[in-house]
Amino acid sequence: MRFWLIFSLWMCALPAWAAHAYALWGAPRYPAGFAHFNYVNPDAPKGGELRLVSNLRTSTFDKYNPFTIKGSAPAYLSALMFDSLLVGSMDETATGYGLLAEDVQVAPDGLSATFRLRPEARFHHGKPVLAQDVKHSYDTLVGPFTSPAYKTTLIDVAGVDVLDERTVRYRFHKPNRELPLTVGGLPVFSRDWGVEGGQPKPFDQVVMDIPIGSGPYKIGPVRFGKDITYVRDPGYWAKDLNVRKGTANFDRITVKIYKDATARLEALKAGEFDLMRFFSAGDWARRVNGKKFNTGELVKGEFAHKLPSGFQSYVLNTRSPLLQDVRVREALGLAIDYEWMNRQLFYGAYQRVNGLFGNTACETRGTPSPEELALMEPFRKDIPAAAFGPMTVPPRTDGDASLRANLRRAQQLLKEAGWEVRDGALRNTKGQAMVLEYMDSNEGGVRTITPWMRSLEKLGITLRFRSVDFALYQQRLQKFDFDITSMAFQGTHNPGQEFADLFGSKAADTEDSGNFAGVKNPAVDALITAMTSAKTEVQLLPACHALERVIAHSHYLVPQWAAATHRMAYNAWRLAKPATVPPYSSGEGWVIDTWWAK
Repeated sequence: MRFWLIFSLWMCALPAWAAHAYALWGAPRYPAGFAHFNYVNPDAPKGGELRLVSNLRTSTFDKYNPFTIKGSAPAYLSALMFDSLLVGSMDETATGYGLLAEDVQVAPDGLSATFRLRPEARFHHGKPVLAQDVKHSYDTLVGPFTSPAYKTTLIDVAGVDVLDERTVRYRFHKPNRELPLTVGGLPVFSRDWGVEGGQPKPFDQVVMDIPIGSGPYKIGPVRFGKDITYVRDPGYWAKDLNVRKGTANFDRITVKIYKDATARLEALKAGEFDLMRFFSAGDWARRVNGKKFNTGELVKGEFAHKLPSGFQSYVLNTRSPLLQDVRVREALGLAIDYEWMNRQLFYGAYQRVNGLFGNTACETRGTPSPEELALMEPFRKDIPAAAFGPMTVPPRTDGDASLRANLRRAQQLLKEAGWEVRDGALRNTKGQAMVLEYMDSNEGGVRTITPWMRSLEKLGITLRFRSVDFALYQQRLQKFDFDITSMAFQGTHNPGQEFADLFGSKAADTEDSGNFAGVKNPAVDALITAMTSAKTEVQLLPACHALERVIAHSHYLVPQWAAATHRMAYNAWRLAKPATVPPYSSGEGWVIDTWWAK
């Protein structure tokens, strides 16, 4: 029988029936047997080519394996080539619909999730997708040669059982409302990928082997250093499935490579490609223009969304002795004149980020509730006292506030931390000067960092800008060899185990983890556990709020800015788009998935 899987029933230990979808809270938006997602054009024609530029900071690629640590894989490869057991929709959050899996069943005790594979599911080389392939993919991703983020995110997965040829069961160490979605979203690849002479190679040696996935596209022509083309698989097994109807409409998707931002922008104006997303407010306001825009061939589009604002931030690495005092970190944040930057550099295009969960139900305001205090109180000695008061608000420099007043406050905090200006520099009791390095892989980053550097000079602090090539930048990030850098953390409506990789104590000592700030705090660990083990949304929200308070008041991150729209310039003569913009689209992902060629 195929009933909606109601999460609340699962947590009450009532029978959980196999279902076409899994919803984190309540029922899925789309019922069993739905025809297609509402935001697609089910009659969109197939054909033509979409020409893009890479969405990665890397200038080129040197491998086809997107899962190993070393090297750089081509942009969009994983999303285009690998299907997963479940797939999300762009007009709701926290729900996965059956893709490779025709149904999902969560055990009444919440300690396992069973997926039954569709008999028609096929890999690119024609072999069926079987339970052994699902197990092989999981075992590989948590193995020694992939990013530690997989291991951290999947730490509560006890293992995978092959029940029969097309049935696989994930076992969990403890009930976790998000794990069925997490494992359901893992990429699945063939056991034949990387097999040579009948023997599988170690996964870190699977480099230029063509991936064997089951997604809608395969790798086509490649010109190394210039472009890569993905070609649509005309025999794609899921092309008529409801979750794929109206998607993967282009016959070819070519991703072009340019050495720098200036060359990329000029190539767009010359018509060398069809779509480009803009992250620079200055470029968008002043430089996205020219003849093709005047004729209407190229169009500037701002597409509103309801995505989480994320927490793009300057990351302060507390492994550095100079950044271990929370008062020093707070003082650094007080020296940023964001309002001036937004006016003069960003053309008023951004809103200030605050906390981890902006634009979601987890966003924190006001003072802690009794439920939040109950979670925080046992760890009072590990939590900044201010976290028990009102939620942080980024310092302002407009209205009744001013940069001068903020710098005076910063000066007082630094003095309390044992730092005073002597001999023209801010020094501690040992006479050591406060000299910090800001690391970036983009020379243009100095433009936004310079106003902060000047403000810090008034406090006696030297902040040096260090631009390094992207390969060295990645290497230093992996080894946490930096003082300060900038990081665009993606937000989420459904925070879970991934926050252990971002802020967990174990991740702080794990090379190549996501804990760039070096957070090692038992209170943070406990709050992440409370968040991931919440059985209802009523239990989840206090844990989210408490975690957000502790991270914000610890000043590991200096909040930057976020935009409420996707800014994309596109060729209106070559591309057509659906009438509806899905609220949770990911910019280029919406274009790749649902647009079509005219």
